[in-house]
Amino acid sequence: MLANTHIRASGYPPPRLELMRTSYPGRPEVGPAISRVLMDQVASGERMATARISRPGRVVAFGRRDTVSPGYPAAVAATARAGFLGMERLTGGRVAAHAEGTMVLTLTTPEAEPAHGTTERFRVGAELARSALEDIGIDARIGPVPGEYCPGDWSINGEGRIKLAGIGQRMIKGAVHVGFVIVASGSEAIRSALIPVHEALGLPWDPATAGAADDLLPGVTVDDVEAALLARLASGSELSPIELDAPTLELAVERSPRYRPPTAPDPGTHPVPG
Repeated sequence: MLANTHIRASGYPPPRLELMRTSYPGRPEVGPAISRVLMDQVASGERMATARISRPGRVVAFGRRDTVSPGYPAAVAATARAGFLGMERLTGGRVAAHAEGTMVLTLTTPEAEPAHGTTERFRVGAELARSALEDIGIDARIGPVPGEYCPGDWSINGEGRIKLAGIGQRMIKGAVHVGFVIVASGSEAIRSALIPVHEALGLPWDPATAGAADDLLPGVTVDDVEAALLARLASGSELSPIELDAPTLELAVERSPRYRPPTAPDPGTHPVPG
């Protein structure tokens, strides 16, 4: 039986979570828009605490500091040339990239005083991701690797040398969003996108630090990583699968253009993104 001390000790994540799966690799801007709508719904009491699993595909995700950089238009152009789509994410941090072997887990929870639990949510979340990777045989550790992309104190690294996962938070009155990005495979594709994008933004980094779980454990898949992460989450929280309802999706699609880089092509308006 999996140990769940790291979850039970803090009360985070909460004991019950609704679990939905949503992936729109052709419309990556819909992802953060869904997260923002879920935050509003959880904050108002319209929706209970919610976990969401997605696989975003080939996407370069820009942070707020990237979007105000003089090199941002050139970075968006470099993203397209690399065969990736661009997205402005909900949480902070700097530019990151996802590929087909990347999975995203978000937790949206009600919080009366969101700012008071920031460090604890990072701590618990990082341990959740680290222990899930350890369960499948990865030497996973908490902490940044010097020269990593989207650096953060709560990054998850493999063997102390490559970045495997990152965590970000966004808070509003009454709710908190915690997002996990874990790379199971596809590190070469991620490097191919991030090298020209970092050059355009003028950001220093070491491409050798961009890694994936299968770099350390050949044959491991994104399905393996997702199963391990959900098993760890379920060891402390009851998960109830649900579908994303049409009104929430429609509202997210309506709001999604604000998360699309302004120089990126408009995918058009569709009631349900593909």
